[in-house]
Amino acid sequence: MFNESFLEVIKHEGVVSVTSWGNENTHVANTWNSYLCITADNRILIPAAWFNRTQKNVNVQNKVIVTLGSHEVQGKMGMGTGFVVDGIAKFLTEGADFDMMKEKFSFLTRVLEITPEKVRQTI
Repeated sequence: MFNESFLEVIKHEGVVSVTSWGNENTHVANTWNSYLCITADNRILIPAAWFNRTQKNVNVQNKVIVTLGSHEVQGKMGMGTGFVVDGIAKFLTEGADFDMMKEKFSFLTRVLEITPEKVRQTI
């Protein structure tokens, strides 16, 4: 699901945007590339300390759009590349993935889990 360029992007710092929508307006929350953890079964785990509006939206409808990139990774037309991930989101408050993430990121209160449906490289 994730190509080498995607995996290389998350090794470099950059902003990740998570877009959600529910009964209210669209909401965008940001985090860092270095906070993303990719599981063996290609889910994205993100430590969540805030993400309150995102969680409210996900409780209404669980689709999200995630964008990320790095100017330090070769893209389609030169240096710099970005990705868009369409996925299904849920918040974890317990379990093995939660415990693993809590060890890495002591500040989290929940883990945002995203199961990708579509991943595309944009530049």
